Amino acid sequence: MDWKGYTVIYVVLFVFATAQAVVEFAGLVDSAYWAAFALIMVLSVVKAVGVAAYYQHLRWEPRAVTYLVLGGTVAALALTGAAAYSIL
Repeated sequence: MDWKGYTVIYVVLFVFATAQAVVEFAGLVDSAYWAAFALIMVLSVVKAVGVAAYYQHLRWEPRAVTYLVLGGTVAALALTGAAAYSIL
């Protein structure tokens, strides 16, 4: 991938990170916690997949490596969901 491709991925990640900040600062977390939580989690997963696929080059690795990383991501999401549930 050339520098233009990396720049596009960076801009997409920046937009998603900005969207997460807007969700938090707009007060959506206080008024609709679960909707904000779901939106932030979806944006986080999209960002994580983008970073893993392009910056860590998993897109060009054997599928077994991709599945290993995917399993770790699912485990991290499960732990995050359990932590969020225990806060309430």
